[in-house]
Amino acid sequence: MRNPGAPQAGSISQGFRVMFYMVQPNETTFQTLEEVPDYVKQATPIFISLMLLELIVSWIHKGKLPGGLDDALTSMSAGVLSRLPGLFFRSIEVTSYIYVWENYRLFNLPWDSPWTWYLTFLGVDFGYYWFHRMAHEVNIMWAGHQAHHSSEDYNLSTALRQSVFQIYTSWIFYCPLALFIPPSVYAVHLQFNLLYQFWIHTEVISNLGPLELILNTPSHHRVHHGRNRYCIDKNFAGTLIIWDRLFGTFEAENEKVVYGLTHPINTFEPFKVQFHHLLYMWTTFWATPGFFNKFSVIFKGPGWGPGKPRLGLSEEIPQVTGKEVPFSSSASQLLKLYTVVQFALMLGFYEDTFADTAVLSQVTLLLRVCFIILTLTSIGFLLDQRPKAASVETLRCLMFLMLFRLGHLKPLIPSLSFALELTDFYPGRRVTKYFPVESRHHKIPEAKYKVVDLSKKVIIIALHTTMTEEIFPLRSPNNEMGRT
Repeated sequence: MRNPGAPQAGSISQGFRVMFYMVQPNETTFQTLEEVPDYVKQATPIFISLMLLELIVSWIHKGKLPGGLDDALTSMSAGVLSRLPGLFFRSIEVTSYIYVWENYRLFNLPWDSPWTWYLTFLGVDFGYYWFHRMAHEVNIMWAGHQAHHSSEDYNLSTALRQSVFQIYTSWIFYCPLALFIPPSVYAVHLQFNLLYQFWIHTEVISNLGPLELILNTPSHHRVHHGRNRYCIDKNFAGTLIIWDRLFGTFEAENEKVVYGLTHPINTFEPFKVQFHHLLYMWTTFWATPGFFNKFSVIFKGPGWGPGKPRLGLSEEIPQVTGKEVPFSSSASQLLKLYTVVQFALMLGFYEDTFADTAVLSQVTLLLRVCFIILTLTSIGFLLDQRPKAASVETLRCLMFLMLFRLGHLKPLIPSLSFALELTDFYPGRRVTKYFPVESRHHKIPEAKYKVVDLSKKVIIIALHTTMTEEIFPLRSPNNEMGRT
């Protein structure tokens, strides 16, 4: 049962306050895990609104955009990829927590106590600090986390550049909380901690005065994303910067920060962004002699090598001049506009898929995920001007037509119109008739369709309907249709 003092979870006011952790225990406390809202999903329009606001503010105050379009598309593509596994199974950060809670908990703190809420806030943030620090200091964990640091711009879209597989190591650092904190309280703060970190990825906010002493701020996090020597392995905080101050990893922003990896990867292809370091590790692992050295390649720092300290040598980190120019696509402006349009269309299918997950078949889900992945790959190829970009894009378009033809994709605005194609139906004749159809999952209120035969193909055009489900293949019209 939800705390009776809690307001509507999806309210616009609460949505914005959640982004800054400006919420009260009584409005975000739930008894069961099933009652906890998907705050991250609800925040999608807020992400977009804040990114547009950042763009406007940057243009007014600096006379330029906060980053490149190609880099922003790559960051958002990574965000899309990172959430796709959620279509098939619950997050391992939650499932592992539930397992520990159900089998090993020592005692049960009250779910509706403000003290439990605040303790969980501190516990999740503390766990995040140590996960984040290890993600920089353990090579196999860095292989996942590096995707987030690969952007050479620093703006709100960078916050969306998430790793596909770092979640498979982060859960370890939260499991101790499961010994006494209910899963419903943990699930709330796990989302809040992530959402708080969105707005600190910006250059339009310079300094927040006294808040800099306690909170993780844009200034502190800019240092974390820098590849300057003074920035490396600093400021791991999620919400509170006090952890860095306590454990000696704090560094204030001073000289100009140059963003990105110490060795830029110069690509917008999403799979290379996600997995290039794993390939590098694989090569290094086999090229390094000795069992213990091979073990160290995996579990010591990214900069480690035989005879070096655990985290490598700071003098081997490339120097920056402050005049570095971020990598940008050589594609034409028209081609970039095309990729933006295709990404926007894909995003519509992506949101629609998450909204309808409960009623879509596993086959449809899998095919939609394949289409989304192929779209992101094609966009990356086009921006990179890869030789096979045209072939991949052609394949993607053909896949779209096939999925649409088979009913696995539907129009973004089904209440306006949609079309299906049937072959060899009354060839050479014009047919007009109105008839009802059924959805894949249940009957839909009768909808009227006009059928027109064109070149031995029948196109069915919706005239009056508010259908929101996929359309099941129409039953045979032999006894249903009249000729006119």
